[in-house]
Amino acid sequence: MLEIRVIQRFFLTVTAVVLVLVSSIAGAAGPKISLVAIFKDKAMLNINGQRVMLNKDQAGPEGVVLRFTDTRSETVDVDINGKTETLRLGYVLSAGGADTDASSEKKSVTLYSASNGFFHADGYINNIPIRFLIDTGASTVALNSETATRIGIDYLSGERAVAVTASGYAETYIVSLEEVEVGGMKLRHVDASVIEGPQPSTPLLGMSFLGQFDMRREGDRMELIER
Repeated sequence: MLEIRVIQRFFLTVTAVVLVLVSSIAGAAGPKISLVAIFKDKAMLNINGQRVMLNKDQAGPEGVVLRFTDTRSETVDVDINGKTETLRLGYVLSAGGADTDASSEKKSVTLYSASNGFFHADGYINNIPIRFLIDTGASTVALNSETATRIGIDYLSGERAVAVTASGYAETYIVSLEEVEVGGMKLRHVDASVIEGPQPSTPLLGMSFLGQFDMRREGDRMELIER
């Protein structure tokens, strides 16, 4: 009986160790983080779907700490559980693990450039028809104040900032759009910049939307593919 009890204790101990290891591995996957907007000494991040504005050295959800911002290179350094990572506008960091896709069938939309080489797309903002200009150089969807007012966006309640336009500097407001759709591809709570004045004359579809999809371009053809 003593020998049986010793064996039982051995297996119970091994089982407990295995459970602890499995628990540790399961908790090792870090948060998904993307850079939404960048300013001097502060940045707006999307952490596991939650949009937060952090000042330098301020901690946010999941213990993410903003350490450094570089507006020229459009990058920020963040501290994640003691490890420093660099984030770039338009890219998503999955700390501690790789992204997976449970579905083998992915939606896609194909766009074709106009004779001037620019890509346009017909879509919707909050169910209002909009014709976009595709702009991978824009960090967010960008609208002028007249378009925002027409759609019904209360942009003056957004985060105030400054934007550089063809006419010089202009006040801009960071807001969240309830829904943006292009070719049946829908995203909710999309970050956008509303610029006071007439620019941009055509709403820009920037990386706060485009960055959530895989993009492929071949000549005059661009494809957006669901991740």
